[in-house]
Amino acid sequence: MFVIKKHRLAPKVRIQAAVFDFDGTLSTFRTGWEQVMRIMMLEFICDGKQPDMEILHEVDFYIEQSTGQQTIHQMQWLVNAIEQHQGKTIAHDAWWYKHEYTRRLKETIKDRITAVATGQAFPSEYLISGATAFLHDLSGAGVQLFLVSGTDHPDVVYEASLLKIDKLFADIKGAPVDRAAFSKEAVIQMFVDELGIRGRELLVVGDGPVEIELGANYGAVVLGVASDESKRRGVSEVKKTRLINAGAQAIVGDYEQSGLIFQWLQVEM
Repeated sequence: MFVIKKHRLAPKVRIQAAVFDFDGTLSTFRTGWEQVMRIMMLEFICDGKQPDMEILHEVDFYIEQSTGQQTIHQMQWLVNAIEQHQGKTIAHDAWWYKHEYTRRLKETIKDRITAVATGQAFPSEYLISGATAFLHDLSGAGVQLFLVSGTDHPDVVYEASLLKIDKLFADIKGAPVDRAAFSKEAVIQMFVDELGIRGRELLVVGDGPVEIELGANYGAVVLGVASDESKRRGVSEVKKTRLINAGAQAIVGDYEQSGLIFQWLQVEM
């Protein structure tokens, strides 16, 4: 499915560079992270007690709105929420919760990682359908590719290598493991400054509102990937609404109709 959300289909200038988000936009290794985070947040906010509807709504709304943010920022929100609901200062800081969340998530996805690493599964089984061919075609058309993620940098590099797409990117930027001083905005700005590209020469591709809003603010061409991660193809209506609201100019669920995407971008394959 390819849906154009604006009447002006493409910029008059040629796309020079493309910035991709990783999880959910290309990789499905971490599919289900929202549920892992939800369970953990409710557990600590409610101190093991049954959450009421207000807290459930608060946590669900925050996770949806924070998709794409660096994990440490999400954990800082969790610390504030725990203190607010429990009415006391807690013993752990955001980094403790970040490490705990990372431990739980890695436990959840370890079989997927191991399966690809040991050859029991093909990389394509954990990529949004058509992703590898789309990246190859963009690169072959002379577009420089960059990968940006709120996931820890070593994990992004390793997982991209397992999926055999790492060599297609001129640079990969994940979150520093033990530093909060990271933002997709700063990385995108760095690419813009270093490459000397204008807004519409830049393509931003992502499944979260963070990168989509950033791309729109920079005047870039913005492609929202409303991926159904469990199926690796097709459109998630929840993501679709979220991305349209964030400023996506067009929506795809996967990259199977790459010809239509290239036609929209006015880039020759």
